This record gives sequence, structure tokens and C-alpha cells, in this order.
Amino acid sequence: MDDQNKNLILATALSFLVILVWFLIFPPQEQAPNPTPEQPGVTQITEGATPPAATDSTASPSGTLPETAGVNPADAPTIAVDTPSLTGSISLLGGRLNELSLKGYHVTLDQSSPLVELLSPVGTANPYYAFFGWAPGGDLSFEAVPGANTLWTQSGGGTLSPDSPVTLTWDNGQGLIFTREISVDDKYMFRVTQSVQNTTGAPVRLAPYGLITRDGTPPNLSNFFILHEGVVRMSDGTLQEVKYKNMPDFEADDRWGANADVVQVEHDGWVGFTDKYWMTSLIPEPGTGFTSVAKYVAGSNVYQTEARLGTMEVAAGASASTSTRVFAGAKEWETIRAYQNRDGIKGFLDSIDWGWFFFLTKPIFFVLHWLNGVIGNMGWSIIALTFLLKALLFPLAYKSYISMAKMKELQPEMEALKERAGDDRQKLQQGMMELYKKNKVNPASGCLPILLQIPIFFSLYKVIFVTIELRHAPWIGWIRDLSAPDPSSILNLFGLLPWGTPDPTSFIHIISLGVLPILLGISMWLQQKLNPAPADPTQKMIFAWMPWVFMFMLGRFASGLVLYWITNNTITFTQQYLIMRSQGYKPDVFGNIKGGFKKTPKTAGAGNSKSKPK
Repeated sequence: MDDQNKNLILATALSFLVILVWFLIFPPQEQAPNPTPEQPGVTQITEGATPPAATDSTASPSGTLPETAGVNPADAPTIAVDTPSLTGSISLLGGRLNELSLKGYHVTLDQSSPLVELLSPVGTANPYYAFFGWAPGGDLSFEAVPGANTLWTQSGGGTLSPDSPVTLTWDNGQGLIFTREISVDDKYMFRVTQSVQNTTGAPVRLAPYGLITRDGTPPNLSNFFILHEGVVRMSDGTLQEVKYKNMPDFEADDRWGANADVVQVEHDGWVGFTDKYWMTSLIPEPGTGFTSVAKYVAGSNVYQTEARLGTMEVAAGASASTSTRVFAGAKEWETIRAYQNRDGIKGFLDSIDWGWFFFLTKPIFFVLHWLNGVIGNMGWSIIALTFLLKALLFPLAYKSYISMAKMKELQPEMEALKERAGDDRQKLQQGMMELYKKNKVNPASGCLPILLQIPIFFSLYKVIFVTIELRHAPWIGWIRDLSAPDPSSILNLFGLLPWGTPDPTSFIHIISLGVLPILLGISMWLQQKLNPAPADPTQKMIFAWMPWVFMFMLGRFASGLVLYWITNNTITFTQQYLIMRSQGYKPDVFGNIKGGFKKTPKTAGAGNSKSKPK
């Protein structure tokens, strides 16, 4: 076997290996406002208050309330939450943001399926909620501040809506009156303003905080290497992501009563949990310093993020208040960007998992989103994006195809060099280099467009996989979700036969190819037919199998990605054909399919031993 065959087989094997590993790892499927000025009689202190232990349900809820609370969480009174985007409730027991579902998103494509549930109350299988309170300092006890079993009173009636905030009050009976006002906009942002009035005869010290708690490991985690699910936080411009499975590795910290990772934020930040499409985050006022905590309680399997503000000293007869926002909803690009730009939440767009190729995924999604706004269909927008990307890379592609055409023209001289050099490899290499230099040919130029396509392909896969704008986005006919594989199957003749498709978990599902994967294989096969089959039988076999192997390997990827690849192959075929014609060659596609190569009167075929007449 000569070196050319060895190199071809090695390159092909490595290409298949990269695709196979990727298939296994990535399964288919403005200036910030100034902080609130200090109030008379209130002194900000950064230290002094004792943070409640995570295992103490009175101070830091873990989802299970003590029997002495006197009220069963399931029986506690609630306040309804009703906005254009959200529906749910706030529990007066602890004043939790207790239950929340997203009106614009269903679990499946079926509009009669349940709404996506983001937050769930204590007593359910997987409690997930936001909670606010005050940590005591000085001589105050935990009983003197509101906690998980505090039963608040709603001032007035009504439902929480964008036009109707709600107010909760609690008198501790020791001279401190606590008030909590909760408001919400028409999307996913809540604002919780906590106030305390000191009617005692002495100053008191206490520190406000907010918590987001998840009891138990979240169900239905994707566990994909390409996707981050877990803690996401921004601390003075530094983004940190910690997966759920890595939170038990935090160092044990007796001060926090758990395995904790603590970051002191000087000016701007936020902290919370993110899933693939949804997020819940605590956002102190921009310009405010706070302690950002991510922790895991091993004994109760509780995941928790916290935003703890500095300790306040409230003078006798004075009041203090603080405000924290809570984002709880879908990670919609336009919504997240509006909060970042309009409200000064720095780095909020980075809550979307752009990945290692963020310098490509961000602009690719921006253009795709813009095209979708113009066209109104994400499938056609992917096709339009492919045309734009191919136009951007056309100068390099043009040089590559010209170089490939010249290489074909030099084929007879290269064969002659091989005969003269015999077994002298050094003489052959020197002769090749002189031949390339004399004819100004770069044999590596044909690889450059392919190398540039790899990061673009990975970036588009990431965009399609993680952005909610592609979730349940239809294209045409049977393609109702571009983020999911083609649902059609050759096994039932694409719906013509009276039985369904195989179960996605079964082995036979691997050969259940849909329309788009088959078109992908055909487009790769036709691209090969621009040139005649290699004379060498090994090369011929590898080229013959390659399109169909890729068809099966990529057949279960997202429909949007397969659509991109089909469009890319079609454009590449057209570009190569036209450029080859411009260089004096007339590819005989149909002849190559039959195994022959047609020679025109004006030019010699690419596989002919004679070069083009001068």
C-alpha cells in the first residue's frame, strides 16, 4: 500500500473517530444605577451577623419544616401569581416564592400537555423555591427574625400581577415589625423589598439575605458534556459555572453548615441555578456588594445558592429596607438582553451557555435571531444563515477550488515524477515541492475551508442545542421541532405504512432514518460525483462508504443541524461545479455515477492523463 493510501485511510479513520466520540458525548438531540443611599438611623456593617446554618430549617429552609411550626406547608395560605408569562403562588408560610409555571412553554409539542413547571413547593417530590429573610446579629435571636416557619399576613387582598404588587407583614412581638413587598413585571423578574422598623429602645443589628433552594438532585438532568446545568453566577465580571454533581466537592465550612463555595462580590453580581432552558437567579441591586454562596448539604441532599447583604445597624425608632430581584423563567435571548442593558445587570447574557466557542456562538445566534425576525421561520433562517456563512468563506473556498483544479492538471507530471523517483522518497518529495513552487500551487489550501467549517459546525450545534428559541421551533410539514431529530422513519415509509417509529431507546432506532438524514447522505454522495472514482480500489471503497456512514452517524442529530449540513453541501456542490467549469473542466456527474467520465471537445476530464490545452 503506498503512502497516499495510508494517509487517506488514516485521515478517514480519524474523521470517523472524531464524529463517533462527538456522537457519544453530545447525543442528538448601560451604566449601573447607583446603590440605594443609606437611610437615617441605619448603618451598613459588613460583618457581625451570624449566617443561619443550612441544616437549621428555622433560619435556612431545607424543605422540611419542624412540627412545632404549627402549620403544614401544604395547608398554608397562599397568594396567587398571575402574569402574562407566569402562573403560580407565594406561600405565606415563610413568604416563599413557592410555585411557578411558564405559560408560554409546554412540556411537549402537544399544546394540551402540562406547562413547564419551574418552581415547586415544599411537600412535593423535588421542592425548588426562593426564600428571603434576615440573619440576626448582636443580641438578636433567630426567633426575633422571620424564618422558614414564619406565618406572614397579607396586607389587603389580591393576586400578584404586574399591576398589583403584594405586601406581607410580620410583627415579632419584641418591637421589630417586618414588611416584605413583592412585585413582578410582565416577563420573569420579581422584586422583593424587605423592610424592618425598630420600635425598641435600642439599636439592632441584622442582615438581609435571599436563598434559592433545591431539595434533592434535580430530575431529568441532561448530563451532557456540552451543556451546563447547576450553579451559575457572575461576580464582578467573572462568570462561574458549577455542575450539580461537583457541588459535593466544595470544602466543608462550619460557618455555613455545609460544603460551601463563598465569593465576596464588591460591586455587581448575581447567583442562581440554571437548567438547559430555564433559570432562577438572585440579583442584588447593581452597585451593591454582597456575599455570594453556593453550597451543598450532604445529609439532606440540598443544593442552595445565597445572596447575603451586609449587616445593618438600625437605630432605635429607625427603619431599614433593602431590595433584591429574582429572575425565574425562560432564558429568552431578547428578555435576558433587555434586563442586562436596561436594568444594568452586568453579564446577564452569559447565563445562556454559549460554550468554549462563545466568540462564534454569540454572533451566529445574533444573526440567526435577526434572520428569524425578518423571515419568521427558524428553518428557513438556518438556510439563509448557511448562505451568509458560505458567502463569507467564499474567497477562501474559491482559492481552494482553484488549487484543487490545478492539482488535477498537474496529475500527469506527478505520475511521471513518481516513475522517475522510484523508491527514492526524498527525491520524490523534492520534485513535488519544485513542481508546486513552479506552478504556484499550495496542496494544503484545500483543507482550509474544511478546517474553518469545523468550529462553525460545532458552534451552530451548540446554538441549536442550548437556545430556547430553537426549542419546538417548526420548519415545514413534519419538522415541528428543529432542536429534535427528524421524526420520520424509512421503516414505515415515512408514515405511509400503518405503524409507528421504533422506540428511541431501542437499538433498531439507529437505522430508523428520516427524510433529512437520507437527503444528507445523498448530498454528500453527489458532491463526490463531481470527480471520477479513484482508480485505487482501497480509495474507491472508502469514498463509496463515507456518505452513508456519515448519514447514519448524524441521522439522530437535531433537524436544524442536519438541515444546515444539507444546505452547506448543496452550496458547496454548486460552487465547485461552477469553478471547475470556469477553469476549463466540465464535470460529468451522471457519467461519474455510471462509473465513466465524459471528455468534452474543449477540455480533458479531471482524471485524464493530459492537461487542459493552453
